[in-house]
Amino acid sequence: MPNRLADATSPYLLQHRDNPVEWEQWGPAALARAVAEDRPILVSIGYSACHWCHVMAHESFEDPATAALMNREFVCVKVDREERPDVDGIYMQAVQAMTGHGGWPLHAFLTPEGVPFFGGTYWPPTPRMNMPAFAEVLRSVAGAWRERRDDVVTNAEQLRAHLERVSTATPDPSDLSPAILDTALDALAPSFDARWGGFGGAPKFPQPAVIDTVLRHHHRTGDAGAAGMVRRTLDAMADGGIYDHVGGGFARYSVDAEWLVPHFEKMTYDNAQLLSIYLDAYRAFGETRYREVVEQTLAYVEREMSAPEGGFYSAQDADSEGEEGRFYVWDSAGIDAVLGPEDGRVVRAAFGVTERGNFEGRSILHRPRPWAAVGDDLGMTAAEVEAAVRAALPRLFAARAERVWPGRDDKVLLAWNGMMLRAFADAGRALDRPDLVARATRCATFLLTEMRDAEGRLSRTWKDGRTGVPAFLDDHANLIDGLLALAAATLDRRWLDDAVAIADTMVSQFHDPDSPLFFDTGLDHERLITRPRDLQDGATPSGNAVAAGVLIQIATLTGQTAYRDRAASILRAMAGAMADHPTAFGRYLSALDAYLATPRELVLAGDPAEPGTRALLAVASARYDPHLLIARSDPADPSLAAAYPILADRPRRDGLPTAYLCERMVCLPPVTGPADLAIQLEQGTAIAWSDV
Repeated sequence: MPNRLADATSPYLLQHRDNPVEWEQWGPAALARAVAEDRPILVSIGYSACHWCHVMAHESFEDPATAALMNREFVCVKVDREERPDVDGIYMQAVQAMTGHGGWPLHAFLTPEGVPFFGGTYWPPTPRMNMPAFAEVLRSVAGAWRERRDDVVTNAEQLRAHLERVSTATPDPSDLSPAILDTALDALAPSFDARWGGFGGAPKFPQPAVIDTVLRHHHRTGDAGAAGMVRRTLDAMADGGIYDHVGGGFARYSVDAEWLVPHFEKMTYDNAQLLSIYLDAYRAFGETRYREVVEQTLAYVEREMSAPEGGFYSAQDADSEGEEGRFYVWDSAGIDAVLGPEDGRVVRAAFGVTERGNFEGRSILHRPRPWAAVGDDLGMTAAEVEAAVRAALPRLFAARAERVWPGRDDKVLLAWNGMMLRAFADAGRALDRPDLVARATRCATFLLTEMRDAEGRLSRTWKDGRTGVPAFLDDHANLIDGLLALAAATLDRRWLDDAVAIADTMVSQFHDPDSPLFFDTGLDHERLITRPRDLQDGATPSGNAVAAGVLIQIATLTGQTAYRDRAASILRAMAGAMADHPTAFGRYLSALDAYLATPRELVLAGDPAEPGTRALLAVASARYDPHLLIARSDPADPSLAAAYPILADRPRRDGLPTAYLCERMVCLPPVTGPADLAIQLEQGTAIAWSDV
């Protein structure tokens, strides 16, 4: 019989609707029931693509005896961390404070008022590897609640006080200077893996915000070592098993240091951020391989992660048929059955497929050697190997498509869609792909129309026509980021107007009157035991960091210094942290780079549909220049220049689409030819700002 999860919108909660556990959804009703029954709350937090969440569900939540114990002693609440990052953030901090570590599935035991007093992550059904059985934990906690209530409540209140201090603490501000960026790179260098790329050891995460920081450092300084870090990392990931060579897209992370064995789940936020960094690297270095990764990943997202209504879905599971990675791995016989022995021989050599395998007796496809080295072994040229592989991949994809597919989390999350909106818009502009810009436009239209509640507030989630809780800080900031990218790609002011309006809402709803930082929840969110504020980058960037970056752009576009001042105050508060711990504050470093740089404004006077306008835009878009802002002037619309002063007095010349390249409202001579604009972009404006 379904429990109280049956009417949930979250695919993760729906996975548990037939458990014998009497799950409640998070909310006032669950807390009220705990108070009325004088029972502690067990909150279990996870997400649909979480492998160990599935494991614990099968081992414990589907077990009638364990479920009976849970139902007798606790009010049991299931939470999708992706829908409720506020709830997850509070109890993750609590569990980390109590145990020194965290992860998912996350379990916290709360007083009926929602205050945590004990917690952990995964517990097995029987004791193993120094972990107690889950049932033992349940009995111990229930016994403490009955027999040592005063001690439990005292500890809970102490933990509540700790969480309140953490959520309201503001670091001491520091001055902002390029020295912070240099110090951060010096701190990153020792953790760089020169052999395999990336930062740190196993398990190894892509960390796109950190890669972006290093790429920006190369752009600012010309440091060849920084360029080498970026290229080695991107090459190794694209060669590794973390990348899906058959279908495109990246898995969540690698369990080893060499990017070979992934944790097979695919997340929209990972792929959106990696799309952006591979695109930037393609523009910076001209490496065709990076463009191929971008286009293959975009094709994967469009094919497998696109909602018909216009948004993008959230994730694909690691598991299928009860096994992690089963959908993605191959053996020699399977490849030969699809391709035949001759073509199979080439593909097996190219992708490291052996009889022994590299993952539980099967092989994860990866590129251990260059095509030339493979060709030497096979008596072929590198071009012949590459051609054979390219011809084989569609056949492998078609054969793989006949397998049982991993589950898909088909809810739409606003923050992650903002990231993917930016990726599609930037790629469409940089690669001269109008189809990608059109797809980005469809996404933005969906987000701004369907992901609003009855009062017009943006919502965090959407599924099957139903919106969820109000949007959080990172939802607003990432949506603004995507809209600014779309405005540059389309040269349409409506996206600028929407971005500015949402920025104003973000400032009013999320500001902290006692500090320069934003809270993660708005004024109209549910009141929890503390108002959460997570300042570090995690798998997704901190909302405060993204907010600082977009406010800097909006300040340049609007000429309103208040936006820039607010961004600067955020960065000053985080200056020490980003210098000392760059892997946890990479997105702040990117925002600081933007703040310290002289922004370059490219104003195009011309109809976006005109070939001449598109040619000028294409020249500017093909370059890597993280400080270039692009917008279109329209003398026929006086309100445009009033809202965005950089667009004032920018007419066409000689009736032709015209480009104005400016720095702080001082411009080079206007040009109408793409070649002339390319020269200006290459040389810069050569304006000295020593007195600014």
